[in-house]
Amino acid sequence: MVRQYTNPMTQPDYPQLQRLEPADIARALPPRRRDAHKGSYGSVLVIGGGQGMPGAVRLAGESALRVGAGRVTVASLPQHLTAVVGARPELMFINADDPKALATALAQADVVAIGPGLGTDAWAQSLLQAVLSQSQPAQQWVLDADALNLLAAMPAPVARDNWILTPHPGEAARLLGITTAAVQADRLAAVGALQQRWGGVVVLKGAGTLIGAAGQVTSLCDRGNPGMAIPGMGDVLTGAVAGILAQCGQPLLAAKAAVLAQAMAGDLCATDGERGLLAGDIARALHAVVNP
Repeated sequence: MVRQYTNPMTQPDYPQLQRLEPADIARALPPRRRDAHKGSYGSVLVIGGGQGMPGAVRLAGESALRVGAGRVTVASLPQHLTAVVGARPELMFINADDPKALATALAQADVVAIGPGLGTDAWAQSLLQAVLSQSQPAQQWVLDADALNLLAAMPAPVARDNWILTPHPGEAARLLGITTAAVQADRLAAVGALQQRWGGVVVLKGAGTLIGAAGQVTSLCDRGNPGMAIPGMGDVLTGAVAGILAQCGQPLLAAKAAVLAQAMAGDLCATDGERGLLAGDIARALHAVVNP
């Protein structure tokens, strides 16, 4: 039975929040068939890693692998090749500055995740435009970090149904044209406004991450710990969302499963203490929590 969490605000018109449960992970990631192969579990393309930021795409790519995606390719600056695949050779790599290679990778991907370490310069803008100009109806996208900041700055952006947006409160504020304080003052209302404005599935990160989609009760993640307030956590979540989405094909289900899996992995890593956790620790722990 799904447990319900009543919003503490007293207004009678506030809906209930649905608490995430391990069953959400099981629904997104059922047992694998004995005759499965890597092509059975989707293809993810992670785009990002501007100057000096290879770690972001490396974390996102590894997280997509750790939750079980079949194939994961990272598109970044050519000088980041060694940093990305040197200790994680299971990742594939392409030069994001090679238009032909990028177009091929985009055409082959089931899920495109863009934003980790992307930056906001002309290079970053061109990559985001390359993704947004895709005409593949079945392809799904995960936008995070600077991809969201670039989206917020576009003169006439269009809401879409085939993406998952994963803003932290500051990015959410830019997407809505309000202050971060206003977002935090009523996070539930902010999720609703983001979804109405931008479409798709919205993951508002923070202590008590919220997940919203049209016509659905907003979900609440009440797990996780302060040790997860570290660099790279957003990149880990981006990869986890993309990797699970590539397998289940259902954006809302993938977002729920990934948010909970990351929180549970963080709690698992914090059994010896919260202080000093690294995002890479949590990426590695994802494997344990997606295999209950």
